[in-house]
Amino acid sequence: MSKSIIILTTVSSKGEGESIASKLVEEKLAACVNILPKMASVYRWENKINKDDEFLLIIKTAEHLEQEVYDYIRDNHSYKVPEIITLDIKNIDKKYATWLNSSIKPKE
Repeated sequence: MSKSIIILTTVSSKGEGESIASKLVEEKLAACVNILPKMASVYRWENKINKDDEFLLIIKTAEHLEQEVYDYIRDNHSYKVPEIITLDIKNIDKKYATWLNSSIKPKE
């Protein structure tokens, strides 16, 4: 069984989030993607403080697909420098891990 991971990214709109999430699941790069509702983000970009609404994507996948997920997000994201962060999972329910692994592309 492949090691499960979570990848986070933020997007500028619900539509963009749904588009990225749908493609990741359709292509079996992710078992599930949660889209968290609009949140406020405060960040520095090009020496200016910005305040924007964003949506957070929580992408459940496996370590062997991490680079493919990163590549897909980079290629299809509206931001010049998208946030893409991987979180290791310390522990995961065995039944959930089995489902996750059955829902993604297998490790070659």
